[in-house]
Parts: sequence; C-alpha cells; structure tokens
Amino acid sequence: MHLTYKHLIMKLSEIKQILPTLENVEFQLENGAFVPEHFHVTEVGMINKNFIDYGGVIRSEKVVNFQLWNADDFEHRLKPNKLLNIIKLSEDKLRIEDFDIEVEYQSDTIGKYDLEFNGKTFILKSKTTACLAQDACGIPTEKLNKNLAQLNVNSTNTCTPESGCC
Repeated sequence: MHLTYKHLIMKLSEIKQILPTLENVEFQLENGAFVPEHFHVTEVGMINKNFIDYGGVIRSEKVVNFQLWNADDFEHRLKPNKLLNIIKLSEDKLRIEDFDIEVEYQSDTIGKYDLEFNGKTFILKSKTTACLAQDACGIPTEKLNKNLAQLNVNSTNTCTPESGCC
C-alpha cells in the first residue's frame, strides 16, 4: 500500500496513517540528500506562535514540531512503530492535536521544513518567509506590464528645444 501526499503541509493524522505501512523511516532533503539513517527524533511537541504582523493584525499559529538529530551511534535506526508510539505519547501527555507538521533539522543552522511524502520517503520541503500584510508594507501584489507604444501621449505637453522647457 503506497500513500502519497503531494501537498506541502502534512498533518499529524497523515503521518500516523503512513507510518504503519513502512518498513523504515527515511527523510530526504529537497536537494536529494538523505538525512543519515541513524537519525533520532529528539522532540515531538506543539509550538504556539502568537504574533502581530506589519499591518497590526494579531495572528496565531500552531504546529506539531519534530526535531531530527544525528549522533555518533551509527547503528541506531528509528522504526516506524517506535515513531508512532512517540507521537501517540505526545498526543496523550501534551494534548497535541491534528496540526500541520514542521520539522527542525540541523544544516548551517537549525532549518525548519514542511513535510511531504513521496510514497516511500518523507521529503523535507524548504519553508520561506513572506509578508502577511503586503498592503501595509507597500509591496504591490502584482507588477503591471505596459506596452510603451500603447501609452497615450499628450502632444500638447511635449518639450521641444525651442519651447524653453528643456
């Protein structure tokens, strides 16, 4: 049974549905590099973020957080059932609900990723920042392209060398 989730944000219920179908838990970065197979999931938790955007709107965001970590225990392998048990324990003890999953993984600094599943492997999808109040930031939502040949030119408002306007 192959389950595939092609949207960028996976919910906790989806990973719980996928894990029992797998023999191994594999994570891969978008560039094709795999997270070393001896990784640990050192944290499963819920992050509550309350903030105000540039436009003054109060916002709230909740995500389920997985933290991946590599140690020097090269024989370690996290099995799907073990990860499922960690998730169930965190749901019970921390009252974690069915929110989107965000994965933290060490690169140059701690990277935050969305999660996708390709039928065999969990893909860590890069996240980007954005202005949530673009109208208040003064950033146009789309750039207008105009054909210069189609612009109306007012022939009475032209400047010639003899007119004294130049």
